[in-house]
Amino acid sequence: MPNTTKIALEASLKKLLLQKPMDKITINDLTTDCGISRMAFYYHFKDIYDLVEWVCVEDGKRVLQDKKTYDTWQEGLEQVFEAVLENKPFIQNVYRCVSREKVESYLYKLTYNLIADVVNEKCAGAKLSEENKAFIAGFYKYGFVGIMLEWIDHGMKEDYQEIVRKISITLHGNIANAIHNFEQEKIG
Repeated sequence: MPNTTKIALEASLKKLLLQKPMDKITINDLTTDCGISRMAFYYHFKDIYDLVEWVCVEDGKRVLQDKKTYDTWQEGLEQVFEAVLENKPFIQNVYRCVSREKVESYLYKLTYNLIADVVNEKCAGAKLSEENKAFIAGFYKYGFVGIMLEWIDHGMKEDYQEIVRKISITLHGNIANAIHNFEQEKIG
């Protein structure tokens, strides 16, 4: 089963990150820790960065499984914060040693999927183009990711539940309002 090897490599990467920084971990370290050959690693991933991206995507899928509706998006966002906090050594190592852009890219994908599903749900019955739906989701994606990157940059010390509460207050009704405004612009 190919996922077993990927999951083992993920566990190994996270374990090794508790011992040394990301830029000091080698493929040999990973394969030795997992008890697999280098070829087995390369069968699944082209390099360590490919493994990092896969880990981020898989963590995100697990976190947001059923939290992508208007009624549950806040819970989904809270779970994104929780997942980042649970993987603090991994996230901070990737953020500081590999690149902020990798973490940013991961968060963009994760939050865009969360918000796009909420926008699509709120657009039911509305005649809004896919381009405008994507624009609305993208707009909020940048806000969420900016706030989360600042939280990561400051050591993840602030209470993430308070951050989500403030985001919720800020956004209350705004996605529906944005959809309505785009529809009105089209009519007018």
